[in-house]
Amino acid sequence: MSSYHLAQLNIGVIKGPMDSPVMADFKASLDRINALAEQSPGFVWRLQTEEGDATAIRHFDDENMLVNMSVWESLETLTQYVYRSAHVEVMRRRREWFERMDQPFLVLWWVQSGHVPTVAEAVERLQRLRDDGPTPQAFTFKSAFPPPDAGSEAEPYKLADECPAA
Repeated sequence: MSSYHLAQLNIGVIKGPMDSPVMADFKASLDRINALAEQSPGFVWRLQTEEGDATAIRHFDDENMLVNMSVWESLETLTQYVYRSAHVEVMRRRREWFERMDQPFLVLWWVQSGHVPTVAEAVERLQRLRDDGPTPQAFTFKSAFPPPDAGSEAEPYKLADECPAA
């Protein structure tokens, strides 16, 4: 068993304020999807306010930029949640609620078990992915790497076939 967990950050620019009609269905699905994540095998932690609201956290100058960040026991458990649960229904509709981005908006990286990443740390990993492409320090579902303690014989993950929306 690895002594590392998988952290993920994804960002998106919403098409209107959270209380606007364009965001109504997205906002209505948040409690259900967040509860699903928290009850999913392998879930460790998610970024949220004391009230449980991640959409209230703003890290960027753009008030419409949402930040979603979580930690999972493994790439497999995160993949299960993202691509094989009711979460995928929300992902299929993301173009209704989020502007198209020309740069990577999702990054994965390994953290020591027990470490809670900061938003600043996550944004640095996203920038690293944008600057250098996928590396063991910042990668994507399509170009995933094993945890640092997997040994030198470990091959990079090949999940692209399992993740049609990746």
